[in-house]
Amino acid sequence: MVAQWLKTGLAIAFLIVLTACGATSPSVTLAPGGEIVQKAIALQIERSQQQLSQQLQASHPTLKIAKVNVKEIEPLWIGKLPTYHFLGTYTLKIELPNQNVKQNNEFDIYIQRQKEGKTWRWLKPEKSDPDAEPQWFSYSIH
Repeated sequence: MVAQWLKTGLAIAFLIVLTACGATSPSVTLAPGGEIVQKAIALQIERSQQQLSQQLQASHPTLKIAKVNVKEIEPLWIGKLPTYHFLGTYTLKIELPNQNVKQNNEFDIYIQRQKEGKTWRWLKPEKSDPDAEPQWFSYSIH
């Protein structure tokens, strides 16, 4: 009788552990495709380019993103919404008045699916204190 209870208890504990493990991260199959990742990278570059141009009081060069190569996808939950942390590389083509430049760059970007599942947002983490949780800023990807 005790053995029966022990087996049942272990089976229930095992099911709880499996269920908990299954809900810890969103499905990678729902991650955004390459077009959304490229648009998020462009948005990230555009935001930093705006800040730099304002500081330098200069005009924006024409920027084009090519050869996006995702090396890692980490699914996670932020604000109870499925979010995907992407790491990889891309080529940035910069068109200046007198020359064209190509740069190979790395990216580290967070993209979040919205509640209705139709739109995506780029999340930018910012920390005021290295030991604190990041504050997330959200930008719509068009």
